[in-house]
Amino acid sequence: MSVKVPFVARERADVVPAVRIPHAGLLAVLVVVIVFTALRADSFTTSQNLLNVLRQISVNAVIAGGLTLLMTAGGMDFSMGSNAAVTTAVAAQMLSGGRSTAVTVVVALLLAACVGLVNGLVVTFTNVAPFVATLATAMLLDGVALLVLNGMSVTIGDKMQALGNSTVAGVPWLLVVAVLVLAAIGLVMRFTTFGRDAFAMGGNEHVARLSGINVPARKLALYALAGALAGLAGLMLLSRLGASAPNTAGLQTQLTAVAAVVIGGTSLAGGRGTIAGTALGVVLLGVVANALNLLQVNSNYQLVVTGAVLLVAAVINGFQRKGSTP
Repeated sequence: MSVKVPFVARERADVVPAVRIPHAGLLAVLVVVIVFTALRADSFTTSQNLLNVLRQISVNAVIAGGLTLLMTAGGMDFSMGSNAAVTTAVAAQMLSGGRSTAVTVVVALLLAACVGLVNGLVVTFTNVAPFVATLATAMLLDGVALLVLNGMSVTIGDKMQALGNSTVAGVPWLLVVAVLVLAAIGLVMRFTTFGRDAFAMGGNEHVARLSGINVPARKLALYALAGALAGLAGLMLLSRLGASAPNTAGLQTQLTAVAAVVIGGTSLAGGRGTIAGTALGVVLLGVVANALNLLQVNSNYQLVVTGAVLLVAAVINGFQRKGSTP
């Protein structure tokens, strides 16, 4: 007996655990897309194009960051893109009407947070599923945005131009804002009670209640925060475009954010989420969209190609998660 113990210990010590790279599937697909596009389109690696891609993905990154935290807690908000559309429309009308930028920003963020709070109230205190409630809100908000704009494009001149088009040390201000938002959400999810409560609610809401978590209050806070981040994304989009039009943001923007969050590893059922995966998903979507434009792929095929790339990334990521499960 005493002879076998060191033998077993030595045998176990010889076993070297496999090194697993987080989100290896997303990284592999992203690298393939980047290399392929760089070889086929010389303009892909130019500084102007890269800055354009970074500005484009920054808006989606803010929406996706808020959605990651909400989905981790078992929630869902399909109206964030439409909330951004209303925020953009209201802010454009205020700025074109002579209101100050500071007042416009405060009003827009409060309005967006109130929309998110209303979603939270409906989801928390009724039996309506989050998917149904927020999808209905999205349709309502898309109509409100059209009414605010009266079906026309509204320009804001050079107001907020610095945020949307300037850089600091060569990095777009929009990207700086997006990185700060994602970093803050990541820290909240990892190191705060609020973040741990979100994971607990997503894992099992009933158990979370029994453990003393004020679930209704947490839900309202999560939906209000998601709304405020949607408003911030709308202001960022307005600063980049310099105008608000009937087709600005909306449901398509929301679907892009949802796709980024899901392929980044956040569970639709709640209880699991990662900001790093969401960030990679946002970058992958932005690079694929840019690559299709540079390669002059027929618009009729762009959705097909984008969907295929996302499916491959999701499948590879899914196999990796399954393989890492003890």
